[in-house]
Amino acid sequence: MKVLVTGGGGFVGRHLIDRLLARGYSVRSFGRAAQPDLEAQGVECHRGDLADAGAVASACAGMDAVFHVAAKAGIWGSWGSFYQPTVEGARNVVTASRQHGIGRLVHTSTPSVVFNREAFRGADESLPYGSRWLCHYAHTKAIAEKETLAANGADLQVVALRPHLVFGPGDPHLLPRVLEKARAGRLRIVGDGHSRVDVSYVGNVADAHLNAFDALPSGKAAGKAYFISQGEPVSLWPWINDVLEPLGRQPITATVPLPLAYGVGALCENLWKLLRRTDDPPMTRFVAVELAKDHYFDIGAARRDLGYQPQTDMATALEKTVADLRERGLA
Repeated sequence: MKVLVTGGGGFVGRHLIDRLLARGYSVRSFGRAAQPDLEAQGVECHRGDLADAGAVASACAGMDAVFHVAAKAGIWGSWGSFYQPTVEGARNVVTASRQHGIGRLVHTSTPSVVFNREAFRGADESLPYGSRWLCHYAHTKAIAEKETLAANGADLQVVALRPHLVFGPGDPHLLPRVLEKARAGRLRIVGDGHSRVDVSYVGNVADAHLNAFDALPSGKAAGKAYFISQGEPVSLWPWINDVLEPLGRQPITATVPLPLAYGVGALCENLWKLLRRTDDPPMTRFVAVELAKDHYFDIGAARRDLGYQPQTDMATALEKTVADLRERGLA
């Protein structure tokens, strides 16, 4: 089996590649940067941009399956900076897959595709795509998922996964940013501090990708999207403190009301637009809503159709994550 992983050098991509290699598959990675460590593992690495149709087609040549994991990180930037890699990139992957007779495509999406500024409590995949978007990331991911799933057919079977708040060893974004803000004294509880959310250990997310890949030939999962998580929501702020305290950080107790955080987010967004900055602002309206409101989902469909069952429990996941953060000097 010859498999392409877009974003193979990224967080989820690396964990997925480890599992694919363990299966004895021939693996190719596609990304913008050189990956000598992957090459040392026997992975064939292609460099290129997702928005470059020719580069994507070249990476897909000779493959039997594609895991489209690559994504633009962050929540801030111009429409084009998200649309090109996310939407045009997904279109290029679908086109190249069809061009080269690839039979299976697993697309990595996000629960943000159903964002509508409201809380989600145990919702399932019957939710409609989002509305009232507050960031280009969520909006473009929704377009990409919808179009990619629409490409499902007899010649190309497609499934989409929506892992929520992925964490674990090698995490370059979520918890390192939390720690950075904690060190600077800029971390505050948004809302009443009782929000419950889904989180997803990266090893379980990688497993879910293989579950989806294995389920496609039966047709059961083809053309569908699935929420992925640990299967049990956590209280967000106590969970964050469970990460901070073993690393010698004081627990976060100071609170900011959601309306105030939302207003600050709006001001930051306007300032960042005025200054034409491309880095993430310290607060945005999208982040304020996500931090303050419940957002957890029912993963019953993934259990039923994909045979997905989180293999790493929360206690073990946190232990491994804290050890990794400490080893990387991010405490």
